[in-house]
Amino acid sequence: MIKLKLHWQIIISLFLGIVFSKILGPYSSFAEPVGDLFIRLLKMVTIPLVVLSMITGVSNIGATGRLGWLGIKTVCYYLSTSLLAILVGLSLVNWIRPGLSVELTKKNLVSPLELPEPVPPLDLILRVIPTNPLAAAANGDMLAIIFFSITFGICIDRIGGEGENRFAEILEDAFQAMMEMTRLVILIAPIGVFGLAVKLGNQNMGVDFFKAVGWYMTTIATGLTIHLLVVLPIIYFLFTRQNPIRQFIGMANALATVFATSSSLATLPVTMECVRRNLGVSKTVSGFVLPMGATVNMDGTALFECVGVIFIAQVMGVDLSFSQQSLIVFTALLASIGTAAIPSAGLVTIFIILETVGLKGEIVSIIVGAMLAADRPLDMYRGIVNIFSDSVGAVVIANSEGESLNVKSSEL
Repeated sequence: MIKLKLHWQIIISLFLGIVFSKILGPYSSFAEPVGDLFIRLLKMVTIPLVVLSMITGVSNIGATGRLGWLGIKTVCYYLSTSLLAILVGLSLVNWIRPGLSVELTKKNLVSPLELPEPVPPLDLILRVIPTNPLAAAANGDMLAIIFFSITFGICIDRIGGEGENRFAEILEDAFQAMMEMTRLVILIAPIGVFGLAVKLGNQNMGVDFFKAVGWYMTTIATGLTIHLLVVLPIIYFLFTRQNPIRQFIGMANALATVFATSSSLATLPVTMECVRRNLGVSKTVSGFVLPMGATVNMDGTALFECVGVIFIAQVMGVDLSFSQQSLIVFTALLASIGTAAIPSAGLVTIFIILETVGLKGEIVSIIVGAMLAADRPLDMYRGIVNIFSDSVGAVVIANSEGESLNVKSSEL
């Protein structure tokens, strides 16, 4: 018996759901709640997954005992490359404008008056600090949740001794349980996408919507390519004065592995082997920089989340202001840090940014379902960008630490 891979199941479910809605017409609406259930499950895992991911990530970084100058350089590199990736995506999505070709009915359009008012910079800073973390979680205030999670992770590291170890182990186990729950939710994606596809068919969104999804995929693929082949090689050359082709050759095995698995975490052992053996980075630097990168450095995911949210806004007829797009950039940067290193996890955390800018409702769920059906090749490509960025960071930081990085060409 042939067992289809998950992404093929999702694509087939999308097609079958639309055909089902066209054959039965309004009578097919009984299947729509299945899609709603799937979206609710995705939202259910979002907050605990982000919270546990960030707490364990920050506390583990502290556990290495290297939160000094090396840690500062690593964090600065990862934040900078993720921000550059987001800005590339932001520029492309505003230039290509993939969602504007869709004509929705008036009931699906969102008035700018329905969106939250742009937040002044000072108020945004105050909003980041929650007066009640539990209330912030209940209200989906992700900026406050992320701030609390980072602070809590730092404080776990400051406990020290056996108390820190016990606490860290409990949280790590809880994080692994949430990872497993997320995997289970993603496994039922074909059923959920079928329900969303039925709803999509009943909305009569037409061929224009699928053309828009195609342009959305093109926008993300173009952004990832620019970041992978232009931005990261420039960073590599500026800091090392070496040919970036050396980096691509040395990382070939890891890039092939992440393309197949779509998981930075699962590829980590191969990444570390390539960086140490082929690129000459010491065990000390690679052992600190790469595990941290697999946890918090998600350049491709950050780009995808920014483009995805603005694409949804364009489809819904929302013209986002500069301040609203700035908020998307800021939230995408933070949300990408809390994205689990498993396939399609970026589509879980995209709800964080959507909630932040006030994009919600039935039509949002339909668009996210269509994005999920088209996500597999993009997810594989995002993994390549994430891993390559990690490897460039390891080399750049090793070079800044005075390592020679001399590897014979025969070893590449």
